[in-house]
Amino acid sequence: MDRVAFSCTCGTVAGHVGVTSAGAGNHVVCHCPDCRTAELALGQPDPDPDGVEIWQTTPDCIKIEQGADRLAILRLSPKGLYRWHATCCNAPMFNTLRSPRLAFAGIAAARLSDTAPLGPVIGHAFMAKPGGGYRHTGFARVGARVLRMMLRANLSGKWHRTPFFDTDGQPRADIRVLSRDERMAHQRH
Repeated sequence: MDRVAFSCTCGTVAGHVGVTSAGAGNHVVCHCPDCRTAELALGQPDPDPDGVEIWQTTPDCIKIEQGADRLAILRLSPKGLYRWHATCCNAPMFNTLRSPRLAFAGIAAARLSDTAPLGPVIGHAFMAKPGGGYRHTGFARVGARVLRMMLRANLSGKWHRTPFFDTDGQPRADIRVLSRDERMAHQRH
């Protein structure tokens, strides 16, 4: 298994992600308006048109070795993804769902020291189509892998091993929900 180091921009939050093989997760690029809005709300460069590169895995594969107390959660709406970022430098770090039982974590590939162990990008989501709407590539493969990863984590009990939630299922960071006005300020007009 490869131990791929990660850190926020300033190095305060750091750790590693275990990558057993490229097939053990999904190396994807998301072009959705929400990923773009989150990047901009955190003061990051606009990822458009390239999208946000992500490694999708399960939380038990992620080990935060320093700076966990510097993580916070940004949500674009009251029911949106948990978008974990480093408060020291506003670096986007991880995405999780709102329950540890839904064992899913995306780590921003820009935070990884090496993306070679992830293998090639196998899917692109929410690419804008001329004339409106979105298209996806590799969606069936990516979706099947996510479901398989989450099911395995639940059946094996690995969903309990998460750096993101405490034993009561509560997130280990403060949550900030963007107001509608804040969200709209960062969306494409």
